[in-house]
Amino acid sequence: MRHSAVPRIVISGIGVVSPFGSGRERFWEHVSHGCSGTRAITHFDASEFACRVAAPVTPVTIDDVPALDGDDIWDPEYRADPKRYSRAALIGVIAAREAWADAGLRVGEPNAGVVIGSGGGGIDVGERQYYDFFVERGKKVTPYAIPVSIVGMVSSEISISLRLHGISHVLSCGCTSSTDAIGYSAALLRAGEVDAIVSGGTDACVTPGMIFGFSRMRAVSMAYNERPAEASRPFDKGRDGFVLGEGAWMIVLEREDRARARGARAYASIDGYASTCDAYHRVRMAPDGEEIVRAMALALDRAGRAREAIGYVNYHGTSTVLNDAVESRCVRQVFGDYADRLAGSSVKSMIGHPQGASGAAGVVTAALALSREFLPPTINLRDADPACDLDFIPNEGRRGAVEAALCNCLGFGSKNSAIVLGRI
Repeated sequence: MRHSAVPRIVISGIGVVSPFGSGRERFWEHVSHGCSGTRAITHFDASEFACRVAAPVTPVTIDDVPALDGDDIWDPEYRADPKRYSRAALIGVIAAREAWADAGLRVGEPNAGVVIGSGGGGIDVGERQYYDFFVERGKKVTPYAIPVSIVGMVSSEISISLRLHGISHVLSCGCTSSTDAIGYSAALLRAGEVDAIVSGGTDACVTPGMIFGFSRMRAVSMAYNERPAEASRPFDKGRDGFVLGEGAWMIVLEREDRARARGARAYASIDGYASTCDAYHRVRMAPDGEEIVRAMALALDRAGRAREAIGYVNYHGTSTVLNDAVESRCVRQVFGDYADRLAGSSVKSMIGHPQGASGAAGVVTAALALSREFLPPTINLRDADPACDLDFIPNEGRRGAVEAALCNCLGFGSKNSAIVLGRI
């Protein structure tokens, strides 16, 4: 069934914690102006690592968001503390609460749930606790080590914070985690299973183990340690790997008729979603890109959108040599001659690659672009790779009123996901 034939699902709230700090407005201010969130790693000693740059979130606390109607998070039983939250859970809760407030919903909303994506969950806690176990022989290991570090706890903390008794799930599918979570959430709403869902993604993976591991893979940028702001450069000839990023991008989804009845604003609609698998390799995409093409085409067909209706693409655009070239070729194959007139950009040029949260970052960026009629740029695009020959909105954003946007997300394990957003 085409998604356009069933109730329209809209984004009625947005919340963000990014490398620029807390809040969707701060995020949009920086990405619309082409600011880089990449900097030298300082919160741990990376001096002996081949990669010494990243885009981590700035320090935040639960006090960075206002209280909600019906709130009891200020009760000590519910407050955030190092024993209760991993960093991914903390920023996820902050972003979810901002989105919930933006949607005009109250704590304890009936028939509401949480479905989000996260690649690493509490990996920061896990790394720290394993260090304490092996080096300190367990003397500093907290009894909260296991429940705080598991990926599934992230949605639980959001459910507890908002007192939502509906579904509380985390999808962990690598880079496509939050794209898939949003697609599944929209399906649940169309089926009438819930009335409102917090969806999106959160990851906080800038840790010594992750930086070291990705450096050994030669997947991250290692040539711009002295010029961090230039390290993430999708589609540029000088790119040499992605910048590991962090953040939480949360949205509230509900049926359009319900949102309008409440008098809620809507940023954009979720019109179509699709996911495929190359079934090819653990970390490399299939060079022919056939399943990437199929994911995009299926999402467009399910949205009931002609190719020419898409006015903006939020590219996966990781800043890796093979991925950027393959994705560019796939977009050209899907859109044909129209691809030369199709604008798009990679928000990862500014926020790095926040792993499982990257798809949600793209959806939030596209939703704000549609609602504010402004298309953000791809920064650090100074010398375009001939294999990446599309309009990537280089270095400066531009005004643009478009009717629909396509968001791509490609991940380890040969996974490909795509979402089509519509303008309200």
